[in-house]
Amino acid sequence: MADASYDAVIIGAGHNGLCLAAYLARAGLKVGMFERRHDEGGGAHTDEATVPGFWHNLHAQYMEFIETMPFYRDFDLPSFGARMIKPDAQVGITFADGRPPLVIYRPEFADKTRKSIAHYSKRDADAFDAIRSKVLDANNYIAAMLYSPPANEVPSNGRSEMIIGRMMQLWLDIGFKPQELNKCPKVLIDEVFESPEMRATMYRQCVEWGANLHSGDGMGFVMAVIWLCGNHYMSIGGTHTLAHAMASAALAAGADLRYNSPVVEILNSNGRATGVRLKDGRTVEARKLVASNADPKTTFVDLIGWDKLSDFRKERMASWRFGPEHVLGTPSFALRNPPDYKSARHNPDINKCFYTIVGFEDDHQVSDYILQAYGGQVPDRPGAGTWVNSLWDPSQAPPGMHTMNGWYFFPRASCLSPEEWDNVRRDYNGKFLELWGSYAPNMTRENVIADKLYVSLDMERRMAMPEGDFSQGRLGHMNPGLPREHIYRSEIEGLYMCGASAGGGGISAAGGYNAYKVIAHDLGLPKIWQQEGRLY
Repeated sequence: MADASYDAVIIGAGHNGLCLAAYLARAGLKVGMFERRHDEGGGAHTDEATVPGFWHNLHAQYMEFIETMPFYRDFDLPSFGARMIKPDAQVGITFADGRPPLVIYRPEFADKTRKSIAHYSKRDADAFDAIRSKVLDANNYIAAMLYSPPANEVPSNGRSEMIIGRMMQLWLDIGFKPQELNKCPKVLIDEVFESPEMRATMYRQCVEWGANLHSGDGMGFVMAVIWLCGNHYMSIGGTHTLAHAMASAALAAGADLRYNSPVVEILNSNGRATGVRLKDGRTVEARKLVASNADPKTTFVDLIGWDKLSDFRKERMASWRFGPEHVLGTPSFALRNPPDYKSARHNPDINKCFYTIVGFEDDHQVSDYILQAYGGQVPDRPGAGTWVNSLWDPSQAPPGMHTMNGWYFFPRASCLSPEEWDNVRRDYNGKFLELWGSYAPNMTRENVIADKLYVSLDMERRMAMPEGDFSQGRLGHMNPGLPREHIYRSEIEGLYMCGASAGGGGISAAGGYNAYKVIAHDLGLPKIWQQEGRLY
């Protein structure tokens, strides 16, 4: 006899699991979530990583989907404490020789963006302005691509075809040919933009959301380079404030949440998922479904077992790979004063830019940096994306002081031994600080109260991101003869996937939202996602 019983059991309380739990509970199901850690939210995690009083986001830094995320509005997350601000200066790159920074502002300040880009190339300014306007006009359709499960999982009554058609028209309106969809983002960036400064900014913007600069496709250019650029929100109090709001919404809807409860087995009988076994030996019945927020290898290989998998799943798992596109290291610095960049003498907004690219003088340095990380090496040049959130939210640091959060692109956790990662933790922040000082002379060791670095191996161990991959991996190859319908709905009856591997990376909650649509279709649950004017 089971120790507990629910209609739906969700493995993991990452943001996608919380989203699915909230919708299932609102639909009337008894929902239990079982989280291995003592906290919820997965990569939406904030901690006093350096010294007490300085709050650092350990993974997710900016919230790019707030305007489109259904979960945020359907459950009124601000009423549970979520608070967002959108700084005017969104994305910037600064230079060691003190030449003017390139700054991309919120869309409302398109003239300021145009002026900044035009300093280096009027052609680039015109191109970015025109493409960005067209992409933002198609915002609802791009969002619908993210927040819609495949039509072969949930019939779309022609809506999927309409969305695909609109996206194809967008591609043509931008000025590309249909066959150019196969071009990688780097080739497209190089064709559209001419200045090294603009190319460097766009390269880094591309890889921030996990699009492969060198071997991706045209949609990586549209979504990661253009759609998400300048659409960055900051979570007041840190990203864990958003995670807590999500958990509170799920609990208010009626879901149960159990911390420190690692799932070690998915129970099944006659090809149907029937519940889970916890590490302490307790069993939990799932009368209708089990949904996994964990990555596919953990779900199918570790929790079910290789011998119990179908041939379809074995082939899929044999070709599954983690990274290298989505692997990050997180530097955290507790500062006495915020950076004061040499480039600020031309445009002081770079000193209050939300996301600032530091450490690169041209596009070649960014490209080489990415290729080194993707190739299994810690990049020689320790450039970084940086956020000094205390400039807008003083609660994240003691009075008059500041926190810096950052991202390095790193190789997968298994590319280095634990001892080698120890050396990276010890030395790499210091190398970055030395480079940082050539861009902002006040960034000296005396200005740093403390610092800490979480490497790929730490992300694997602490955040349950295999190899440090924040998107839970992807297929390395796919046999065209294999069926492709198993994304949210697995071949095991009653077992669903709701994590980042199904719904994409970023704090979008798309995995949980789309999983609910598939489950609702299978179980006849209400379509509570439907809103007037919402395509998805």
